[in-house]
Amino acid sequence: MKKHRLAIVRQKYRPDGGAERFVSRALSALSNQDLELNVITREWQGDKQDDWHIHICNPRKWGRISRERGFAHAARALWQAEQFDIVQSHERIPGCDIYRAGDGVHRRWLQQRARILPGWRSQLLMQDRYHRYVMGAEREMYQAPELKAVICNAAMIKQEIIEDFGVGADKIHVIYNSIDSGRFAPAQSAQRFALRQQYGIPPEAVALCFVGSGFERKGLTAAIRAIAPSDRYLLVVGQDKAEKQYQALARTLGCSDRVLFCGVQKETLPFYQMADGLLLPTLYDPFPNVILEAMACGLPVITSTTCGGAEFVEQNINGFVCDALDIQRLAEAVMAIPALEKDNNMGMNARHKVKEATPERLSGQLISLYHTLLD
Repeated sequence: MKKHRLAIVRQKYRPDGGAERFVSRALSALSNQDLELNVITREWQGDKQDDWHIHICNPRKWGRISRERGFAHAARALWQAEQFDIVQSHERIPGCDIYRAGDGVHRRWLQQRARILPGWRSQLLMQDRYHRYVMGAEREMYQAPELKAVICNAAMIKQEIIEDFGVGADKIHVIYNSIDSGRFAPAQSAQRFALRQQYGIPPEAVALCFVGSGFERKGLTAAIRAIAPSDRYLLVVGQDKAEKQYQALARTLGCSDRVLFCGVQKETLPFYQMADGLLLPTLYDPFPNVILEAMACGLPVITSTTCGGAEFVEQNINGFVCDALDIQRLAEAVMAIPALEKDNNMGMNARHKVKEATPERLSGQLISLYHTLLD
């Protein structure tokens, strides 16, 4: 029996990216199905898998727009020549069969970003040539007759796509990311104590972690402001070119001894295991994997209404949700997170909430979607 050929399009394949983790989980699940797996990418940084066919597609680029446009044209030409049975794109390229909206809706992100910029800069943002190119490509892709299905990782994104592009609800499939709750699990007291000693966090202190690079988007300014008036600690895991500005903010607010910048970490698990909660007041995020990771480790989560991950948070039961810029509410939520050693009800509720989000479930949903399209 002839294998069906599936192509996944991702401009840069980094093994640690959220989209890539989604792809590799999906692909490993599919490798025992009757599907031939292909990846179209500019550069492949993962391990070479025996049964994946990697197609390097790296046209010359001069700037951001030429990078996006050049890759879109070249990738489309490649998939048309190869005549794959299903093309699933993680980039905004008109003509694909399935689009995975891992980055959400570009205009919605710009609207949120405009809230933290001075008036003149927020007006320039919408007029920027690059952003206009991305919004145009996105609209064209949603209107293309070839598009058969959209995969979103949150109901929030599904709603935005329906409202902004008029795509039928039946075409949009919400498939949540998955988490390995065996690997991401709460630490034992002794292990937790040892980790805290290593980073100089008092055993009795309440510590929250902030995990993610790109501090502006992830809401680090709001997180530091929310921590400042309390006695809470903040562990910042991730990197940003403007890190010094955030360190200066912590100094100005008098909390630099409680805000620890830990840099990018290959292994984030120890940081969840020494914390009492996750603080991620992100401006706009379809569904950051860190929310599932933290909840699996038994941490209550504080996040924003513009984060798809808020769909897993039940107010006051396993965390708190409020506007990304509401410092007062964020500060109240920070104070409402109990020390995990004393009271871990919220944390256990959080862990219980994500136990259905298994890799097997994600694979099952994808396989059933592929089979529906192939039939």
